[in-house]
Amino acid sequence: MKQMAQLHQEKDISQIDVSDAKLTAWQEIVDTMAEIIGIPAGLIMRLNDPDIEVFVSSKGQDNPYHPGDKEKVWGSGLYCETVIKTRDRLLVPNALADENWKNNPDIKLHMISYLGFPIFLPDGSSFGTICVLDNHENAYTDKYEKLLRKFRDLIQADLEIIYMNDMLQDENKQLTDYISEIKTLRGILPICMHCKKIRDDKGYWNQVEAYIQKNSEASFSHGICKECAEKYYPGMDLL
Repeated sequence: MKQMAQLHQEKDISQIDVSDAKLTAWQEIVDTMAEIIGIPAGLIMRLNDPDIEVFVSSKGQDNPYHPGDKEKVWGSGLYCETVIKTRDRLLVPNALADENWKNNPDIKLHMISYLGFPIFLPDGSSFGTICVLDNHENAYTDKYEKLLRKFRDLIQADLEIIYMNDMLQDENKQLTDYISEIKTLRGILPICMHCKKIRDDKGYWNQVEAYIQKNSEASFSHGICKECAEKYYPGMDLL
């Protein structure tokens, strides 16, 4: 059946939908990061190729980042671009004193220090980053790095749960459709005694081939039976 054939097709994981309840929990995470570390900006960034957007941003007067803000990520020089490319932690204590970072775009927002980690989707591809930024030099302590790692792991666990729930919902729907399809083909079908058309549940008459193709996974290849070959094509060897 068509639905069963599609049951285990891979879901487009990059389009995973984060519920309002999860967003509320993630908001608490970035607010807690900012409060404990004492910095103006805690962020969860989401990769939406070719852009990267501020997905969740800590609430604070000195935070220049807002949910929905986005930039082209590749070749941008953003801190998060490097995290996504290297798939690893990035620490920049003072971009102004670092030749590699003194011209990065975040300096225009006075964000000169950065600590960030990659966030991965269940299939290992990039969801985005979790990071903190400060408008002062900040090397961050091992304790703060562990804090970010723990929060990153929580977010990845949430993404795993979201993905599995989505898959189960899709499979349940497809199984329901599959059962409905079986019932359609197992029921008593009204068929015209003369032209052999089948009447569907909306009262329309359909050719047998059209009805079966619409309501099942079957397809047709036309041939000719022995009786019809002898009747319509006598003397020809069609079999």
